Amino acid sequence: MRFQQQIDVAAAPAAVWGIYSDIERWPEWTASVTSITSLDPGPLRVGSRARVRQPRLPVTVWTVSELEEGRTWTWVAGGLGARTVAWHTVDPHGEGARVSLGLEMTGPLGVLVARLVAGLTDRYLVLEAEGLKARAEAG
Repeated sequence: MRFQQQIDVAAAPAAVWGIYSDIERWPEWTASVTSITSLDPGPLRVGSRARVRQPRLPVTVWTVSELEEGRTWTWVAGGLGARTVAWHTVDPHGEGARVSLGLEMTGPLGVLVARLVAGLTDRYLVLEAEGLKARAEAG
């Protein structure tokens, strides 16, 4: 099951990327995340892991599987019967940036969980998109 959001941001793509890729600071600008702890030192890169705590969801460890510096990264989480892939993209758009984000849950258990938390997932993606926009546009 796939969920996604897109939002235009009146800020330079590089500035938006700087905020978005600084994952440990997400709780400052989105209510969808309680805390993120990097499990590997250094900047976000393929193989980086992070422990993410979100309200009403189990603590999850995500691993970066793809990264194009300054533009996009994807991370994955899962176990037996479930896999979640989440993407985060910042593209130039007019005078600012367009942010695309989403996730896809697959596997027998993943599809079941996706159906159970569909409303919450949609709300969290909106909170993330709107929070990032507000933070980036505030400077």
